[in-house]
Amino acid sequence: MMKRKITMILSGIVLFLAGCGAKESYDEIKLVSDQEEKIEFDEVSVHDPSVVAYDGEYYIFGSHLAAAKSDDLMNWEMIGNGVNKSNPIIDDPLKEMQEAFQWAETRTFWAPDVIQLEDGRFYMYYCNCEGSSPLACLGIAVSDSIEGPYKDLGIILKSGMTDTPSENGDFYDATVYPNVVDPCVYFDAEGKLWMMYGSYSGGIYVLELDTKTGFPMEKGYGKKILGGNHLRIEGPYVIYNPETEYYYMFLSFGGLDASGGYNIRVCRSKTPDGPFYDYNGTDMLECTGSDGTFFDDKAAQQYGMKLMGNYKWNLREGEVGVERKGLISPGHNSAVYEEESDKYFLIFHTRFEKKGEMHQVRTHQMFFNEEDWPVVLPYRYTGETQGEYSKNEVAGVYKYVNHGREISAELVESQEITLYKDGTVEGAAQGTWKLKNKNQIEIKMDGTTYRGAFSEAYDENGRKQVMTFTAVSSENGQSIWGSNLEARN
Repeated sequence: MMKRKITMILSGIVLFLAGCGAKESYDEIKLVSDQEEKIEFDEVSVHDPSVVAYDGEYYIFGSHLAAAKSDDLMNWEMIGNGVNKSNPIIDDPLKEMQEAFQWAETRTFWAPDVIQLEDGRFYMYYCNCEGSSPLACLGIAVSDSIEGPYKDLGIILKSGMTDTPSENGDFYDATVYPNVVDPCVYFDAEGKLWMMYGSYSGGIYVLELDTKTGFPMEKGYGKKILGGNHLRIEGPYVIYNPETEYYYMFLSFGGLDASGGYNIRVCRSKTPDGPFYDYNGTDMLECTGSDGTFFDDKAAQQYGMKLMGNYKWNLREGEVGVERKGLISPGHNSAVYEEESDKYFLIFHTRFEKKGEMHQVRTHQMFFNEEDWPVVLPYRYTGETQGEYSKNEVAGVYKYVNHGREISAELVESQEITLYKDGTVEGAAQGTWKLKNKNQIEIKMDGTTYRGAFSEAYDENGRKQVMTFTAVSSENGQSIWGSNLEARN
């Protein structure tokens, strides 16, 4: 009789603890799906992809006159590549843009942007640069077709001059004035047209353009947004979110090669021409190198919300596949909103661990957190749509990546954390978490609060659908990702 009473008491304690949210075991994790799912992709190499949505297709234009198109952001088809007479984007480009090539002392194009103006035609903002100096020019070409051929309308900006006045009418100072490359052309909420541009050198600048002609409204380099003294910051890209009423400027910090520590950051503004502010409300004009410095990454890395750097998902014993390869130097992104699906996308090029300078295009879906900052899903886009989830669906063991703040070639490898149903976090980081509004996450780890989103996504290496989370912190400007070990199908 006594033995039975003890058993009943112990059972009651177990039930009580379970009801109070005692930690559950995750020893038996379904690491592979019941039916292996392999999604195929048609890959392309377009460096510095700038996206244009038109007539049911997505077009990306990049450096070296590379361009591609896709109707699903997963399978890409090359349109043209290389500065040669057979490229349909520009007929005989060395002849068509002869003045630009002569000025910039180069035989190639750098990152362009394309936009459709009110006359229905497509305007390409092209740029050329010598490469080891800011001797560069930025011009406009036009076409009746988005795929070209584009005809030159002329140069609108020059930089790097030594024996002629700068666009501002004075001596060209490379520590102050921009390298006139990497244009991004965008409409604001009132229908005005702007161009953000610049790379390294004196920083990032913005100019207002004529909506009818696409040419600048005034002479000069325009308004300075950030940079100076050759900070390694480039590739500005601006997109407006009408719900948050912010203009988001994405930037690439660091060097673009495989060992350069390229990484994507973001800041925001309530007005199209700035000032832009980072995660802690600092005006990005303060983001500049000290006088006499060159490539001062320690100064630069203090600014901007870092969304993505080098990362690698480690292989867990029992998963499908072999050792994963990390993504290296992701950057020079563009972004686009798909109105029909109400989805935002980040499009960028990336290199790969132990693959040298080979690069490919990647597309990741973005959400906006409760503080109106963008967060990027950990895996490339495969058509996923964010759903509504229960605590049981999102709790579990996750591969965990913290992108940190550094500009570094170091590869951040995933560790493991567990989100327990009782709201605690244990593993490589300690803390608490909450599911909010059925698909939002608030997670406090090691004294820092991150806010973001849950969403199902496709783990390409593991060939399975998994739950993921993505979040950023307005306290330290860092981004974290999680990928659940459990296969969802």
